Amino acid sequence: MNESLVQNVPEFSVSEVAHAVKRTLEGAFGRVRIRGEITELKKYPSGHIYLSLKDEGAKLRGIIWKSAVGKLGLAPENGVEVIAIGRITSYPERSEYQLIIERLEYAGAGALLARIEALRAKLTAEGLFESHHKRAIPMLPRIIGVVSSASGAVIQDIRTTIARRFPRTIILWPVAVQGEAAAGQIAAAINGFSALPPDGPIPRPDILIIARGGGSLEDLMAFNDEAVVRAAAACSIPLISAVGHETDTTLIDFAADRRAPTPTAAAEMAIPPRLELLANLEQTTARLTGALARMAQQSRLKLDAAAHKLPDLPALLGAARQRLDDRSERLGLALPNYAAARRASLERSANRLRHPREIVAASRNAVSLLNQRLHSTLPSRLRESHLRLDNLATRLESLSYNATLRRGFALVTGQDGQPITKAAGLPAQTPILVRFADGSIAAHTD
Repeated sequence: MNESLVQNVPEFSVSEVAHAVKRTLEGAFGRVRIRGEITELKKYPSGHIYLSLKDEGAKLRGIIWKSAVGKLGLAPENGVEVIAIGRITSYPERSEYQLIIERLEYAGAGALLARIEALRAKLTAEGLFESHHKRAIPMLPRIIGVVSSASGAVIQDIRTTIARRFPRTIILWPVAVQGEAAAGQIAAAINGFSALPPDGPIPRPDILIIARGGGSLEDLMAFNDEAVVRAAAACSIPLISAVGHETDTTLIDFAADRRAPTPTAAAEMAIPPRLELLANLEQTTARLTGALARMAQQSRLKLDAAAHKLPDLPALLGAARQRLDDRSERLGLALPNYAAARRASLERSANRLRHPREIVAASRNAVSLLNQRLHSTLPSRLRESHLRLDNLATRLESLSYNATLRRGFALVTGQDGQPITKAAGLPAQTPILVRFADGSIAAHTD
């Protein structure tokens, strides 16, 4: 009995079972949406992407074929919770079931916000949002660059607002504002505008507006992309972000130089109203004209006050002319009077002068008197001088050693001419010189 039961059990090959399981899975599940966290992400050179989706209790292998990568809707990353849309199938060679992924979506707002916050913290740590990077918005730009969708109400609102406030040239760089390709197109548009040369064939904008209408958090994710935020921060043109409604905030708002709550507000922020400018100009002109008039009036009053303090110039000139005439008349009289006074003084001096003959006669008398005095006193003075000289010569002769020599004495000196007064202490055969009154002889000691 047991043998019959065994013989009645159908027999299958491994391939038959594996393909049967594959058909069963594909028939039972078909197209599904599976929520899980991406892990074990690996991109192959062939372009295919292999990954796993996991939750608290299980893990499912997934494959993204190269043909589906461009249509995913987001770039897969490890650690991101997503909803994967695709087909359940199996891989018979490994007896594994897997998910062929056709599209990815972020798993709810919480996952998106966590991803955005992590990127914001990273860029903030790099200093990308620092206030000193912000550039001033020009007051009246000539050319306005707009990065937005070519269709829709956003670009029309911007055009209408600018035409109403102050007509300016608008250059639109059309881009996709949502979807997987949107971030790359927006970053390329910002970098493209920033790279335009000032004198190139395409006019370089003076200001950029990055605009998009409202939408869900998923719809605005292109403006939270790291490449877009870095392009906005590095842009050399002042940039206004106008993404979503007033309550929507994206990372490009932090990198932009100014943030506008709506695209229309961005256009109003970029261009001042022409009528207000004209009114302000007229008001400023009136104020300037009034100020100049007040300054001129004040200067005129100061000039009048200074003029009242100045003396009467004709009167001053008349007085000066009268003084000149008076001085001229006095000068004409003063010169003859001065000459007469000098002449009288000269005559008085001349009267006091002695005649040269009197001076010569007086000098001649003085010389005669001095001559008489000289001849009367000179002989007596000479005799007195002779007597005094003889007396001194006698006294000198009595004190000279020559007188002593004439009395029989002799003067002994050494070779140096110094007198020798003692014999003691002289060595034998010492040369000496003995001087007498009538001459000297050389000798030496015994």
